[in-house]
Amino acid sequence: MQIDNRFLDDFARVTSGALGALGRLKDEIEALVRQQIERAMGGLELVTREEFEAVKEMAAKARSEQEDLARRLEAMESRLAGAPAPKHKRPPPSGAPPKGSDHSPESGHVPD
Repeated sequence: MQIDNRFLDDFARVTSGALGALGRLKDEIEALVRQQIERAMGGLELVTREEFEAVKEMAAKARSEQEDLARRLEAMESRLAGAPAPKHKRPPPSGAPPKGSDHSPESGHVPD
């Protein structure tokens, strides 16, 4: 019986040492894999969650503003479609030479 106990004790120690070594090996492999992943991801141009959320909010706001502008444009176009045509042309902007003068683009004359 004494021999069996000694054998079981030795077997338990060997098994325990092997399990400990496997645990350390597992930890070492995990660390190496983590380093490789971090190195690979470091070369990529990834953004943080905060940056992503900020850009996502900006895009949502821009879409909302674009939809509002589209509705306003549609309303303006529908009002213009029902409005009578203007009777008079718009006056030229201030400082522009009157049409038909020597300095107008239509005359083809360029001042010296």
